[in-house]
Amino acid sequence: MTSNPTRRTALVNAAIEVLAREGARGLTFRAVDQEAGVPNGTSSNYFANRDDLLRQVGEHVHVRLTPDARRLAETMAAPKDKTLVERLLHELLERLQTDRTGYLALLELRLEATRRPELRAALTKTISENLEENVRFHLDAGLPGDRTTVVSLYLAMSGLMTEHLTLPGVLPEEEMTHVIKALVDRT
Repeated sequence: MTSNPTRRTALVNAAIEVLAREGARGLTFRAVDQEAGVPNGTSSNYFANRDDLLRQVGEHVHVRLTPDARRLAETMAAPKDKTLVERLLHELLERLQTDRTGYLALLELRLEATRRPELRAALTKTISENLEENVRFHLDAGLPGDRTTVVSLYLAMSGLMTEHLTLPGVLPEEEMTHVIKALVDRT
């Protein structure tokens, strides 16, 4: 397999776009090559097979959805109270709205993982690690609440984001603001 990290990242990003737009069935090497604007056959030089491509997409999509370190540091300069937790959740929602295709691709991966044991194992590992990092971050930062608080907020925000990014007309923006406040107030 070819080793050009920049090209591999471009191909994985193209795969994320295809996955979000076409679903798992539309994710082919040819579709990725076309999306990336590279010659046909390029993707097959970078990924052993479709499972390898799906696994690498699952790993990389979290990189795309990670908060900007500088912005996060600025946000974390605020007092460690429920208002800060609300702000962090709003920034999460903003980030996912900005990279809607990244989150939709992740949803497609989750569905595909129900049919592919290797993908399920890889995605379970990545998402579990991500959740544990969120718990550690929350507790180490001295934010209000405990592990159950973080897990509850994670599950509630996952549902809110899925609703908003797949059917944006269900919850108006102002209602999402009230829902996020209510979630934080109740934890």
